[in-house]
Amino acid sequence: MKKKIKVALLVGGASGEREVSKHSSLSILNSLKNLEYEYKIIDPAYGLKQPQNENDYFTKDIAEVSPKNYLYAVNSNHLDGVDVVFIGLHGTYGEDGTIQAILDLKGIPYTGSKALASSISMNKTFSKIMFQHFDVQTPRWILVSKSDLNIDLLNEKIKKFFGYPCVIKPNDQGSAIGLSICRGEVELEKSLETSFAVSPNLLIEEYIDGHEITVGILDNHALPVLEIKPKHSFYDYECKYTHGMSEYEVPANLPEAVSTHLHHQALLAYNSVGCQSYARIDFRLSSKYKSYCLEVNTLPGMTDTSLLPKAAKAVGIDFDQLVDKIIKNALI
Repeated sequence: MKKKIKVALLVGGASGEREVSKHSSLSILNSLKNLEYEYKIIDPAYGLKQPQNENDYFTKDIAEVSPKNYLYAVNSNHLDGVDVVFIGLHGTYGEDGTIQAILDLKGIPYTGSKALASSISMNKTFSKIMFQHFDVQTPRWILVSKSDLNIDLLNEKIKKFFGYPCVIKPNDQGSAIGLSICRGEVELEKSLETSFAVSPNLLIEEYIDGHEITVGILDNHALPVLEIKPKHSFYDYECKYTHGMSEYEVPANLPEAVSTHLHHQALLAYNSVGCQSYARIDFRLSSKYKSYCLEVNTLPGMTDTSLLPKAAKAVGIDFDQLVDKIIKNALI
């Protein structure tokens, strides 16, 4: 009898996207059951104090949540007998290469990109530098640190380099946490405060008026272009994770040449940071169909409102098949 593959599903984590991770991981868990994988659940932010009840991983916290616990969790016997780790984490410590580097030291295969690619992708400034090197168009930007902030000087730089409105967001977060559209200099201080509450380093970016676009990558192939039509003025946290707050069009109703170009740019961006297996590449597309790559997501959301599963479904890959492909890719 063939031995079943045993999967350790990492859920929760210690980032600001802990709840999003729980939602993604619950969807992944249901697929693991449907696919009849052996599995165990681990929340690295709990360390050695893992819940006894499966449901407790997805409800309220039962112990201290801390990134310091990650090493305890991985170096314990929790991963004994595990063939592959499915990383259901999001945000800091999950998408920034931290957990990947720890698992590399442990020698256990895991889903998604390796530590270096994850680290580059999570740092928006680093990824933009790689985009430019690989001829991927990206909005102009300024990097700002809280420690050397001069609002008057920053205001002059914004007006000089790209003007208002502009996008202000943390340099190392996802899910639009801490992001705002700054419409003019009177809003600058408040927008900075919103982002600095999340991270000491901010990216101030040229605002591109137009379409919200994303392209999923699976097995080094670009999935159909997906357009997001949020109810708010931009694709914020509420629009991402609340049913009915966004509409989705996949394949997007775009000229064929534009979709082909977006596929090409997405694959360039994917390869520029060294991604593996799967990812999601986010764009803004101007009214004249000029594309601007915003970022690479090495661990895209896997909830029922998430974009990668929608794009995969458009080419006949259902959620269980998507999870199965991701696991098999990690074991190659």
